[in-house]
Amino acid sequence: MTATIASIYRYPVKGLTPEPMPSVTLVPGETLPFDRAYAVENGPGRFDAAQPKHLPKINFLMLMRDERLATLRSNFEAATETLTILRDGRQVAKGQLSTKLGRQMIEQFLAAYMKGALRGAPKIVAAPGHSFSDVAAKCLHIVNLASVRDLERVAGRPIDPLRFRANLYVDGLEPWAEFGWVFKTLAVADARVTVFHRTQRCDATNVDPATGARDMAVPALLQRTWGHTDFGVYAKVDIGGNITAGDAVTIES
Repeated sequence: MTATIASIYRYPVKGLTPEPMPSVTLVPGETLPFDRAYAVENGPGRFDAAQPKHLPKINFLMLMRDERLATLRSNFEAATETLTILRDGRQVAKGQLSTKLGRQMIEQFLAAYMKGALRGAPKIVAAPGHSFSDVAAKCLHIVNLASVRDLERVAGRPIDPLRFRANLYVDGLEPWAEFGWVFKTLAVADARVTVFHRTQRCDATNVDPATGARDMAVPALLQRTWGHTDFGVYAKVDIGGNITAGDAVTIES
């Protein structure tokens, strides 16, 4: 079977809407451009933009605990770093995240919308080159759509792949074949990425990304059926290059 890139996504603001990308240029040692470039601190936080360090996701608004975020839709304009938030198709906030005033516009909306979940005033944070991923390493997250379909089989219901918030969704594999990629290098067009770890899932995957309903227990289902809570893999970019949806994915010999 020939594996291909089915779709590419980035997540400009941690916990908010994924942004589809028809193609992207990978850079060695980096995430996708603007992937998790911003996050929203839940009340007084420890993030220091002058000395950015990886922090546990509990410091930020996130789907694992704050499923109400999934009822919002957001659009990110990379050229201006402007975020627009919509609810039920209506614009409710807009701001240029690279400016203090723009961040305040978004923060004011979130302060009201997420009031019951906040420990204090929300604050949008960022630092040049920093990514608010769930792991410290700058990497890509890859999910095998055949594994999603196998999970659907066991669950007895459709499962939106976007529950897993991956960067690259691949198709054309056997279910769970991606676990055999750990410590192997993949070729995608001119780029090369090395898979270094399986992805341990949290309760964020229990939230329907379309409705915000907490309607599944994905980690528990994985544990009960396969004896682990892993789904997807992380990979580091070794050699950069442009990749496009439809590109073949092969293991380097």
